[in-house]
Amino acid sequence: MFVCNQRLNLLKYWMPDFALTNFNANFNDGLTSFKTDGIFLYLSLPMNTDFYKYQGTGNDFVIIDNRSGKFDKTNVAHIAHLCNRRFGVGADGLILLEQSNKADFKMVYFNADGNQSTMCGNGGRCIVSFANFLGIINNETRFEAIDGMHHAIIEGNAIKLKMNDVEKIESHEHHLFLNTGSPHHVQLEQDLEILDVKSEGKKIRYGAPYFKEGSNVNFVKKLSCDTFLVRTYERGVEDETLSCGTGVTAVALAMDYIGETEKKLVSLHTLGGQLQVMFEKNKNTYNNIWLIGPAELVFKGSLWQR
Repeated sequence: MFVCNQRLNLLKYWMPDFALTNFNANFNDGLTSFKTDGIFLYLSLPMNTDFYKYQGTGNDFVIIDNRSGKFDKTNVAHIAHLCNRRFGVGADGLILLEQSNKADFKMVYFNADGNQSTMCGNGGRCIVSFANFLGIINNETRFEAIDGMHHAIIEGNAIKLKMNDVEKIESHEHHLFLNTGSPHHVQLEQDLEILDVKSEGKKIRYGAPYFKEGSNVNFVKKLSCDTFLVRTYERGVEDETLSCGTGVTAVALAMDYIGETEKKLVSLHTLGGQLQVMFEKNKNTYNNIWLIGPAELVFKGSLWQR
């Protein structure tokens, strides 16, 4: 359960007098104090863990400061519940900020299905903003993630995240495949605005050659020599998301690879806003890859055990 305002730790439940006894028995374990004033019951419940809701071009995350190590990372059902948009906080994923003996902090990322996953670009930008909010870093940082070390810079409202080098892009008849910290299928679509991304993306995500392990699926439409529209189906969320950081990074590199752009600073329009990807190419390797865009704190809340 959660409360969206950090100052709100009192819940008010309407309940007729005859039901109070049974209700009190059911909630006795979590009850710290109560009083009734006729037909209202007030509960003061213990707050266990603060969480922060961040979004980066509509890609949203529950972020928790887990430097104490108290959050249970093995409870897949609990993490999935927190990410559920009907019964939990609601998010595309959950991110833990943890201690690192190699860098300023460590990023641990979970998909909305509750399973720990590969690198998340927008999540990486959001956790950098969060670390700055906590006072762990100033305007520049080096942090640890599942795919290695990342350098990031805060410039005004923009977070610049350095992605790992990409040495291999597979070119197939109708699509490209590459890994930008997470696996990405990239294909051009002329009628992208009306495409059923969830339906078509799901077919590709579970189909050959990806099957159960899956791949994120990016559909792309060229708008100009340096601008592309991108819509992404994300595995783990199992739906279209408003934006995907590793996805737009994959699109920018793939479009350069097949000659759809000659620019080394590419703008990517997503349903949640605009991102930029800057990169260099040395022979067949892409390096100095930077994902650039905003990250915003939406609200803070508190979690407690049921």
